[in-house]
Amino acid sequence: MEDRFPPRLTALATTQLPLSRNELDRDYLARGRDDLFEVLMAQSETRVLTLWKRTALMAGDSLALLSVRDLPAAATSSAEVLVYLGRTITDSDDVPGGTPIVAAVVSDAVADLLDDGPESWGDLRRIAGRLSDRDAGLLTQAVAMANWHDSHRFSPQTGEPLVVTQGGWTRVDSRGEVFPRTDPAVIVAVIDDDDRILLGTNSQWEANRYSLLAGFVEAGESLEAAVAREVFEESGVRVVDPVYLGSQPWPFPASLMLGFTARVDPGRESTLAPDGDEILALRWFSRDELRAALGEITLPGHSSIARAILEQWYGGPIEPGGDAA
Repeated sequence: MEDRFPPRLTALATTQLPLSRNELDRDYLARGRDDLFEVLMAQSETRVLTLWKRTALMAGDSLALLSVRDLPAAATSSAEVLVYLGRTITDSDDVPGGTPIVAAVVSDAVADLLDDGPESWGDLRRIAGRLSDRDAGLLTQAVAMANWHDSHRFSPQTGEPLVVTQGGWTRVDSRGEVFPRTDPAVIVAVIDDDDRILLGTNSQWEANRYSLLAGFVEAGESLEAAVAREVFEESGVRVVDPVYLGSQPWPFPASLMLGFTARVDPGRESTLAPDGDEILALRWFSRDELRAALGEITLPGHSSIARAILEQWYGGPIEPGGDAA
């Protein structure tokens, strides 16, 4: 019998997911050295990725990976936190393969010394698509770790200050160790029998911004169950046949976005109903309807997995006046 459903979306390539790209050996065994940063900062080949308010010091469209001697002394000596990111894998114009990279979160005073104009600092959300695979992986990792350190200054058990160890990858107190955690979240392309896609607008976004439905995985829940629950809670739509498409870290502050597609359940009635809390409005779009709406709605940014999934369904890049491939 002929399948009544439209064709499935297919797995996303890493090249389609800006924040999933990577060219780094995390060199985890080196993290256990007590003198790790002392050794690294004494090596001429070590390079420092400088972070200030979750933005990175830039050199054009690349990260400014500076040697210790090219930085103000306070950049590392008074850094809010240092994290050993690992070693580069491939040779590039600015650093050879095998170069150790340290992320340093600096103060306003140090940032002022480094500032060279409005383009000095790059925000990962905005620049991810322009970065090389190496720089995208480095900055995603650095921002994720900076966010974790900022939110884990004190022990959740004792209230004691936590001490940074293991090259910036662990914090400890008298009770033990605290490690970075990642919050899994599903993001879903809901497709109906007419191959339309369901998009919603979130209460925290600007007006007329539409994206895929998404939500965090709850304790004791599978990814597939989270897909069905989140879609129903936010839209009133029952879905079946969740299919995994790919994943992308989203360090804002600590998520891993797990992309799925799912079909509207033909065996149960669904009434489109935004929850009114997170989701304020919902719309079904055909490709022609989405193209016609580009002047009135805003879509997810190019650094997000939502954009990658949406463009795969659409058939190519989504641009005003453009046609699906």
